[in-house]
This record gives sequence, structure tokens and C-alpha cells, in this order.
Amino acid sequence: MAGARQPEPWLRGTLTDIPAVPRAVLHALELAEEDLVNWCGALNEEQLNARPGGLAPVAFQIRHIARSIDRLLTYAEARQLDDSQMAALRSEMEPCVVSENVFHELHSAIKNARTRIRALTSADPEGARVVGRKELPTTVGGLLVHVAEHTQRHVGQAITTAKLVHASNASSSE
Repeated sequence: MAGARQPEPWLRGTLTDIPAVPRAVLHALELAEEDLVNWCGALNEEQLNARPGGLAPVAFQIRHIARSIDRLLTYAEARQLDDSQMAALRSEMEPCVVSENVFHELHSAIKNARTRIRALTSADPEGARVVGRKELPTTVGGLLVHVAEHTQRHVGQAITTAKLVHASNASSSE
């Protein structure tokens, strides 16, 4: 699966027009998208929804990545979640029907995030923000960094699950 590739996004000399923290977040999202397509893009619907060992399926991980990026950026923009975001959160574990839809949602979320993160480059990274109904305290910079690290955590889970699905399919066909 993983073949010869270009350097990771942060080593490509791109996005030099924006400050380091938002640039690092954008590079992390770009790498996440590339890794998910590389490791999970060829999975069919059954494989995307498989739960080896009871793990959350790859489809969930991809949906969760896309939707959590939206939610975290909403907080960074000093807004609260709306009803559609809450409904999307509740539906993340539903089985996917068409794999293209899951990847389309991912690509759309990352494309949208690029615009939103660029807009946040003028915000004070120490600017106070709150998260959720409990209004837990954080900052713009804290939210941006969390977008990157949370995304990468779930990419790792998706890739691991995809590898288990492939291994399970290989052993069952022997």
C-alpha cells in the first residue's frame, strides 16, 4: 500500500505565507487526507464498516475526523455548535452505504478547514475560547493544535483498523 511518496507536507516548503501554528495544522490535515486515501481509499463498503476485535470502523474514523474538524473550528471561531452539527455527531457510527460519500465528506471538510484556518491566522492565538455546554476554557491556538493532533490520532486508528481488515480478509481467503 504505502509506496514511494513525496516528502510529508511540512517538508514541501508550502504555505509559507501563513504563521507557523496554522501552517502546521494545515500540513497535518493535508498529511491526514493523503494517509487516509493511501491506506483506506481502496476499502469497499463492507471493509469500511468492519469492526475487527470490536474496534470502531474505518468509516466512523473518517466521518469523525471530518466532523470534529468542523466542530473544533466552530469553537475557534467563538461560536457554539448548531443543531445540524449535533445531529452529525450523533450519526458518526452509522454504517456507510457508499465509500465515495465518506471520502467526499472528508475532502470537503478539509477543503473547508483550509479556508477557515486561514481566516483564523489574524486571530490572537492566546484569545480565549470555550468548548461545549460546560464552556471549558481554551484558546484559539489550543483549538488549532487540537485540530491537528486529534485528526492524526484518528488517522492512526483508521489505518490500524484498515490493516486489521486487510489481514482478516487475507487469512479468510487462505
